[in-house]
Amino acid sequence: MSDERHVCPYWVARLFLSNPLRKLLGPHVQPGATVLDLGCALGFFTLPLARLVGPAGRVIALDVQREMIEGLQRKASRAGLVGRIDARLCAPDDLGLADLEGAIDFAAALHVLHEMPDVVGAFRQLAAALKPGAVLLVVEPAGHVSAEEFAATLNAALGAGLRVAGPIHTRRGRSTLLRRPA
Repeated sequence: MSDERHVCPYWVARLFLSNPLRKLLGPHVQPGATVLDLGCALGFFTLPLARLVGPAGRVIALDVQREMIEGLQRKASRAGLVGRIDARLCAPDDLGLADLEGAIDFAAALHVLHEMPDVVGAFRQLAAALKPGAVLLVVEPAGHVSAEEFAATLNAALGAGLRVAGPIHTRRGRSTLLRRPA
């Protein structure tokens, strides 16, 4: 995997993070679920996820940039979804999930893992936060992540104890569904 990592600038989130991936999330999210949105940016997926989990559910939205978290909180407030979203600033090398061990029903890592300095550590933290049998949707942009890099990402997931649950087809991304064994 390339050592060149970057963090998506705040202003870019408004331009290119809009795409049809949201429809992929619906089949995996039930009302009342606890969902994790890793690299939430301005909430393009967080807000629809908050609607899917309903008033009894919760979305934990993580990002390394304070501006992204603040922007998400403003959008959630305008949408009337603040009570369903736990927006958290995390560190590049620590997702801050220790309080969520075995609590997550579904997690999404959409166009973010290639930006992380420690993918192995991230998968360990994600695997620990998932409930047994819960799934993690991983989608990486084909333009930033080669097939070889994506294979290395999947190997990191397998090394953290996750298992491939099935393919997910996206138009311009490399993707898979991973499951924490029951």
